Amino acid sequence: MSSFKSNFKLGDYLTLVRQENPLVHAITNHVTINDCANITLAAGASPAMCESKEEVSDFVPFAKALYINIGTINKEHKKSIYLAAEKASRLEIPIVVDPVGAVAIKSRQDLVKDLLTNYSVSCIKGNNAEIKCLAGRRTHGKGMDSLDTGKDIQMVNSELSEKYNTMVLSTGKTDLITKGSTTVKVSNGTPLLGRITGSGCMLGILISAFIGVSDNDLEAVIAGIVSMGIVGELAEESISSTTDLGSFRVKIFDYMAALTSEKLQERGNVSVL
Repeated sequence: MSSFKSNFKLGDYLTLVRQENPLVHAITNHVTINDCANITLAAGASPAMCESKEEVSDFVPFAKALYINIGTINKEHKKSIYLAAEKASRLEIPIVVDPVGAVAIKSRQDLVKDLLTNYSVSCIKGNNAEIKCLAGRRTHGKGMDSLDTGKDIQMVNSELSEKYNTMVLSTGKTDLITKGSTTVKVSNGTPLLGRITGSGCMLGILISAFIGVSDNDLEAVIAGIVSMGIVGELAEESISSTTDLGSFRVKIFDYMAALTSEKLQERGNVSVL
C-alpha cells in the first residue's frame, strides 16, 4: 500500500468502482442481505451472496473482495467462512470482517480472533463496542448495538491494528480508521443511520467494493465510509421528519445511485489524527 496522503481525491475511488464494477463475494447476515446487495449495486459494484460450503471455494477466485459478516452465524455458515477465507488469503483477495454481535457472544469473539490470527484480513470493521471487545477491553453494548462512546477508541484501534497487522475501522458518532501508525477520522453521516437495521452491514460491503478496486486500501476504505455518510446526510435532508425512517431507508439507495465523485469530494469530512 502506498503512503497515505490527506489530500487524496475521494471521488477517484467512486469513479473506479463504477468503471471496474468489482464483484464482492459476501457471506453475510440474513437480516440485511437484501440491503447489502442493493447498496452494492447502487454504488456501481456487483454483489454475490454465495454461502454454500460446497460452492464458496470455487466462487471466491472470481471476486475482487470477500465480505464476512457474522450477524446470523450458524454451523454451516462457519464452515463456509473458513473455506472462503482460506481461498481468499491464498489468492491475496482482500477480506473485510464484520464482527456483528461479538460483544454479547463469546463464540463469535473466538471466531473473529481466529480469522484475524490465521487469515489475511484487510480490514476489521465494527462499532466501538465490538472493537473494544476484541481488544479485551470492558465495553457497553446490547445485542448488535454499541453504547460505547469512549475517548480511548483510537488507542484500541492502534492496538488491534498492530496485533493483527490489519486495518481497523470503529464506527460511532465519528468513524476512526487505523492502519499502522496512521489514524483518520471521518465525520460524515447522521444519527438516523443508527435507527435503521442494516446501515452497518451496508457500510461493510460498501468498503469491500472500494477495497476491491485499489491497492491503497486505507484510502479506499475512507472513500467508502465517506460515501455512506454522505448519502445518509442527503437522505436525511430529503425527508420531512426524522420519524420518516422508511422513506429515509429508501432514499439511501437513491442517493447512492446518484452520488457523483464531485459530491463526494465536496462533502467529505476527513481529518488525520
